Amino acid sequence: MTEFQPGGRRRIDRVLAPEFLQGLAEASLPEVRRRRAEANQEEVDLSFARRLVQGRVDLLRAEQERRRGVGPLVGAPHTDAAIAEALKKILADDERNNHGISRHLGVEPTRVGEHRREAERAVADVTASDHAAMTDVQLAEAITYLEDVEARLSRARRQVQEVVDTLTEEVARRYQTGAVSIVQAAERLDRGVGVEPA
Repeated sequence: MTEFQPGGRRRIDRVLAPEFLQGLAEASLPEVRRRRAEANQEEVDLSFARRLVQGRVDLLRAEQERRRGVGPLVGAPHTDAAIAEALKKILADDERNNHGISRHLGVEPTRVGEHRREAERAVADVTASDHAAMTDVQLAEAITYLEDVEARLSRARRQVQEVVDTLTEEVARRYQTGAVSIVQAAERLDRGVGVEPA
């Protein structure tokens, strides 16, 4: 699953490399914004991958509950329609406060297929596609494994968030110190130069 690799060629490797935040004071505002957009996109993609794994964990936990006689899967007929309806209840559960705080980013994931494949590989590693066929021990082991994957994704996401925050603070600092004024930025936008307010 996605984790930082020094010297790697992926976006997460660029964003979390020490040099990504070097020279910010000397960098142009468009360059700072470009780096922030790249880091922001990586945060979105990590959040997407994390949510996919969380969904699998939720399904496995629902199967555990079913075996104990509780939860949305109890008594549901094993038709595609019934399973789909149960899945909606499981994945739309509002009581998800144990998974961290989300940030509204306003950006769509760009590597949807890649992250879905990674999540599916993680699930396949624990033979979790047929929940009913798993023993109780296999089910518990699968949940533990996927929770570890989720924890690694969460750590990477927090590291990327710190990079995004640092770049955002640099943009804000320039406005606060007068290095760039909102009026100048608006005028440049009007002329099509492409520097927008923070």
